[in-house]
Amino acid sequence: MTARLLLIVATLVVLLGGCATFPDAGSRDWRPQAEGEGELGGPPQMAPEERTPPPSGAPSPQQQGSAPAPQPCVDPDPQVVAACLGPVGAVAVLPQGDRALVAERRTGRVLEVRRNATPQPVATVPVDPAGGLTGLVLSPGYAEDRLLYALSEGRVWRIAPGEAPKPVLEGLPPGGALAVDADGSSLLVATPAGAGPLAGAVLRIDTLGRPAPGNPDRASPVLARGLTAPGGVCVDPAARTTWVTDRTPGRDVLHRVTPGTLGAPAWTWPDRPGVAGCTVLPGAVVVAQSTGTALFVLNPGAEGTFTGDPKPVLEGTYGRIGPVTLAPDGLLWLGTVNRDGGAPGATDDRVVRIQPPTGGGASAI
Repeated sequence: MTARLLLIVATLVVLLGGCATFPDAGSRDWRPQAEGEGELGGPPQMAPEERTPPPSGAPSPQQQGSAPAPQPCVDPDPQVVAACLGPVGAVAVLPQGDRALVAERRTGRVLEVRRNATPQPVATVPVDPAGGLTGLVLSPGYAEDRLLYALSEGRVWRIAPGEAPKPVLEGLPPGGALAVDADGSSLLVATPAGAGPLAGAVLRIDTLGRPAPGNPDRASPVLARGLTAPGGVCVDPAARTTWVTDRTPGRDVLHRVTPGTLGAPAWTWPDRPGVAGCTVLPGAVVVAQSTGTALFVLNPGAEGTFTGDPKPVLEGTYGRIGPVTLAPDGLLWLGTVNRDGGAPGATDDRVVRIQPPTGGGASAI
């Protein structure tokens, strides 16, 4: 009986030895379970293995092809509000004055930006490759309705909080510019030349897309005709004057808008610096130049003429400039388009907030 029992025990030992394995290499040290680990917070972690440092001159893991960790986009210029964006199609400054809504032309994204903060998405507008998102303004009643209006894909879009954009006016050529009229209740749309009755014109509409009161033809949204490739439209609320920039085959021009057919331009640039957005300051009209990489400042006189010596400023400082607009606090906001045919730097494209060339305080330009 005893011999038989010993034989059974020996057999079990052999079977167990053949089925089980006990690794004899690798770390077996476990870190003490801290709060948040183990059953309540996930599995315990093994202590890292000690590794022999690579021999002198051996390539590091990053040199061997692993991607470095992404770094936040920080521009050293204190006047840059936001960086590492797509080409900027439009800037609409919010009433606080220290933040703005920015339209990326290619992506259709609308972002809220302010200094030392990550841009926050607000909406996305449909875009087409031909024109992209080229206009963005606050509703004339923004303080109450929180609405935005955008120009993209041959449409004027109405953007309400928490809703998808809805078109209020369609049938436009792609491209152009958008502004709020001097009367504070209607929108101005500058359209490129092309097919259709609304092409090559300055349109004036209410916020539902209907012809605004006071147009030459009360049944038509057209205020004036004669544009080729407008880059910006802006108003002087005090003088109730509207200006529009345009790129024609032979020269770039600035028009003072009058109802009907646009007449002779108020200013011309035979060297075609790529006029883009514009804005009005007290006693000055500021025109952005994309290929000219500058802002151009003109001082209006009587009857649409200009006085003094118009001059470019910020030449080459930020590269190609697209939109430019005036904030409620009197500062200028501008957006760059260096990723659209320029020579982009490491933090392009950017939104910049600067002291204008006129008015109180030391000018940044």
